[in-house]
Amino acid sequence: MRIMSETCSIQLNVRLPTDVAEQVQEVQESDPEFLSRVVLYGLTRRSIYRQLRAGGERDPRFAEGGPSPL
Repeated sequence: MRIMSETCSIQLNVRLPTDVAEQVQEVQESDPEFLSRVVLYGLTRRSIYRQLRAGGERDPRFAEGGPSPL
């Protein structure tokens, strides 16, 4: 497990629906730490999903026709 002791700043450019983009801008101005946590949460979930999926593909219990790993 990696401890979040080191951080660095990045610049993201994403295209969002206008109403969502407005909300993100508000949060970025009022609580940038929250926005950082939201991005970290999303990327952590993605990483966990990929690891579980990769593990399930290697596990013979979850072969074609077997039970779903999720």
